[in-house]
This record gives sequence, structure tokens and C-alpha cells, in this order.
Amino acid sequence: MTFDFGPLLPPGTPAPAVKWTGAPRYNFTGGNNDPDGVPIDGLLAAAQSVIAREGRSLATYGLNSGPQGYRPLRDFLAAKLKRDAGMNCSADDILIVSGSLQALDLVHGALLARGDTVICERDCYEGTLNRYARLGVNVVGIPLDGGGMDIDALAKALADLKAKNIRPKFIYTIPTVQNPTATILDESRRTALLKLADDYGVPVFEDDCYADLVWTGERPPALYAMSQSSNVIHIGSFSKSIAPALRVGFIVAPWPILSRMLALKTDAGSGALEQMVLAEYCAAHFDTHLPELRRGLRAKLDTLMEALNEQFGTAAEFDVPKGGIFLWVKLPDQVDTLKLYQAALAAGVAINPGPNWSADKTHSRSRMRLCFASPSHDDIRDGAALLADVCRREFGVPARSGNIARGD
Repeated sequence: MTFDFGPLLPPGTPAPAVKWTGAPRYNFTGGNNDPDGVPIDGLLAAAQSVIAREGRSLATYGLNSGPQGYRPLRDFLAAKLKRDAGMNCSADDILIVSGSLQALDLVHGALLARGDTVICERDCYEGTLNRYARLGVNVVGIPLDGGGMDIDALAKALADLKAKNIRPKFIYTIPTVQNPTATILDESRRTALLKLADDYGVPVFEDDCYADLVWTGERPPALYAMSQSSNVIHIGSFSKSIAPALRVGFIVAPWPILSRMLALKTDAGSGALEQMVLAEYCAAHFDTHLPELRRGLRAKLDTLMEALNEQFGTAAEFDVPKGGIFLWVKLPDQVDTLKLYQAALAAGVAINPGPNWSADKTHSRSRMRLCFASPSHDDIRDGAALLADVCRREFGVPARSGNIARGD
């Protein structure tokens, strides 16, 4: 007889997780990165060096660096963010966390209560949207175009909320290589967004996890860097630039709010060994590693776009991403990607259905997010062919008729 825990679960407990039975043959889901892009030799050398030199500090919570994380890693980040994103911050403004998901939870824990309202991009990170749903937070989704968040739509949303006497807790945005659309908010729109935030007294929550993966290596300054009122909370991660399984992210914020998040971080510190190895590796190799990683990812994107053109023709519409690891694809209107997900998975292909990545389920009904970073080039081609077969069989999607991607 198995004990029944059901009656003991508190209200609002999430549905049970599905037991993992292995990865699908063709996996276009998740934020996995390119296995060949993981700098194994460099990480191995860094681990040996830093453990030999500082291994005894593992006997102390916080590595003698305090609760905000390993000091050399925070020093590296402060210099990197200054150089790459124009951010004037010190190590004392940075909190190391266990991936950007913990960063989300800490920001939400410090600022959100049930019934609050937040503004975000209409197509948005699933992990963020799921958290809003569990917290009972009202979400106002702002449409995007090829240049990112529609600033006129943002202005209207803020005015409408003010007329209802509602002050949003923050504007959540992924401005640099947006997830899932891969758009980049240009500098003029960033200026306009920050002005609206100041005018309405609303802080900005900037998720910058993909900013290192812009193909050109050039990115606009971070919103944090451009803010004149210190009203931006900035988060980032090493998951996309080095390896997601390391689970190392960071928060940069003014001390009055960072101190509140630090008080909520009661885990005795994020993984110390990972922080030590990253600091050792990144100080010497980060700038040479990134171009190689970006070249490999761009090549896989090209393979995916070629495969979709070959298999779907005009039935698959997409803009060419300016960076990142995702392609946001529009299929014909008759395709319900939530149903496609099930049929494709049964055939061995995993996709992310659009409604899971959008605040507007109707708008995203026929859209899907494909991660091109993890599969091999051959698997990308074979998986796209199998996915097209499922679409033709289940939804009557026509055979290829020629397609041109937009906005190279």
C-alpha cells in the first residue's frame, strides 16, 4: 500500500511533474546549447588551477567572499558589463544566483503579490509567464515587431492602466535577443521605454540572458546603463555563453532592492565550485570563446532555415534572428501547435508550442519555438523533414512551394 500524500498538499500546488523517460530523437526544445561549444579543455584547466590554489576555501560558506557570491566572478562581471553593455556597476552591486530562474524568483519574491499587474512582451519566456500564473499576477502583453517591443502600444497600456488607477509593479523585457522572437530593441526605443517608465513611476526588469549571442558581437547599451533614475533591475546568465548545466546567473540592482532579494536568498549560497571555475576560465578565455560559439550557432541556424525552406516552403514563416539559439516560426492558421506538439512528439520530434510562450494564446496558436543549438546539423535536417511530414498528415499543410526568410 502506498501512502496518499494528496490530502496533505496545500491549495495551489502545481500539477505533478511527468517522469522523465529520455530525450526525444529530434529535440528542438529548451534552452540547451551546442555540445561542441562547451569549452571542455579550458574548464578542465581552470578547475584544476583554481581548486589547487583555493580549494580549502570550499570549507567555508560563501568562499570567504560573503553572501553575494565569489568575489573574483563578481569582479569579472563588473568589468565585462562595463565594457560590453555600458553598465557602471561594481562587484557590490552584483548577486550571484543559481541560474536566471532563481533570479526571476528573487525579483518576484521581493516585488510581487497576488493580484498585482506586470507588463511584459506579448511573446515571452515561458518560465516567466508560468511564474506569473502561479503567483496570481495579472499580465499585460505588449506586441512586438521586427524592432522589439512596440513602444506606442506600451504607452497606451500604461495610460490605460493609470486611468484604472493601476500601477504596474514593473515592465519585464528581454530587450537584447528576445526570447522567443530573437528581436533586438534599438537604442531609440530603449530611450523611449525608459522615459515612459520614469513618467509613470514604474521600474524596469531587464532580462539580458542572450545578449552575448548577438551574431555581430555588437549590442546596444543595457537599459540599466541608460537609466537616469536607477530604476532598472538587470539579470543575466552564463547558461547561454558557457553551459546551462552550470546553473550560474546574476542580478545587478541598486542596493535598496538588491538587499531585499539577498534577504530572500536563504540557500546558503549558489554552487561555489561552478563560480570558482567560471571566474578562472572567463578571466582568461571568455572573449576568445564567444566568437567561436557564435559561429557554431549561426551555422546551425542556417541549417535549420534551409531545412524549413526545403520542407515547408511558404508554409513556414520566420524572420532571420540577429542572434541567440531560437527560431520563432509561424505555421498556417489551421495548425494548432499545442496539438502539433503531441503528434510530433509521438513521431520523435519535440517542439515548443507557441501558446506556452505568449501572453496571447490566440495570437500564438499557430506559432512554435525551435531551439537549433543542441541538435547536430544532420538531426536538424532530419527532424525538420519529420516535422513537416507530421504537419502535412495532421493539419493538411501543403508540400513545399518556395519560401524566403525575411530580414537577413
